[in-house]
Order: sequence, then C-alpha cells, then structure tokens
Amino acid sequence: MIHHAGLIATYIAGAWRGVLIEGPSGCGKSDLALRMLDHGFRLVADDRVLAWNCDGVLFGRAPDALANLIEVRGLGICAEPALRFCRIALAARCEPVERLPDPAFNEYAGLSIPLISIAPLEASAPAKLRRALQHLGRGAEGAYLGDLAAGVSPRPGGDSR
Repeated sequence: MIHHAGLIATYIAGAWRGVLIEGPSGCGKSDLALRMLDHGFRLVADDRVLAWNCDGVLFGRAPDALANLIEVRGLGICAEPALRFCRIALAARCEPVERLPDPAFNEYAGLSIPLISIAPLEASAPAKLRRALQHLGRGAEGAYLGDLAAGVSPRPGGDSR
C-alpha cells in the first residue's frame, strides 16, 4: 500500500524505529524530515511510502524511483543516503495540536499504530517526535509524570517529598 507521507527513523533499544509523517502537500512534511535528519534521524522515504504487514509488524520503504531522495523546498530534489526500510512504530499527522490529546491510533495494512498530531514547522517538532517514539504505549499523563504516575518514588530511599 502506498501512502502520501514521509518516513524517518532512529535507532532506539537495538532496532530502527520509524515515524510515518502524514499530511497534505505543502504542509511541511519534508521540512520536518529534513530537520529530523539534523537531529540524528535517518531518511527512509520522502513523499511516498510503501507500507506492508509482515508477521504483525508494519514496515515501510521508499518506492524504487524515490529511494535516497528528499525534496528541499527552494533547492529542489536532493540526494540523501537512506535506510532501505524500517519498522513503522508511530504515525505523525501534520495538523493543529491539542495540548493534552487522548491516545489515538490509525490503521495501516491491518495493524493499529499510535498516532500523534504535530505542528511540523514548530521548532520543537523534532524533539516532540523523538519523545513520542521513546514513550510509545504510555498515556499523556504517564509520559509526562514518569514514575510519579506509576506510584514510584523518584527520590532515593522512598521519600517522595
């Protein structure tokens, strides 16, 4: 299945984990991907992503004609070394963002993937995507409060003052 999206990935916990960046043409998907590259991420695909389900895991790659290319607005199509494919662990939709949204998911190739909204041109967007990958599976409060939300004392010796 082909998606009008970009796919970038980072190496976390021993594996490449990707973020599928979705949104209408001209919304800033490629701009966000370009900034993610400057934050240590790797390009997998720009503009079009082939996604497939393999044994209950969602993977994605660039179509052959677009492999190793990224559009840089104002410069044109530029060569960019890319990963051949990666697991898609998160989808990010370029749209207005709620302050504390409820957990959301989107279905791709029969699999439910966590979905976040992102303002792609915000300076903090790369940091938000990295944190979203690191906190997959935790609700907004759990991700924000960490051990406090789980009832674990953050101080040595069990003192939670």
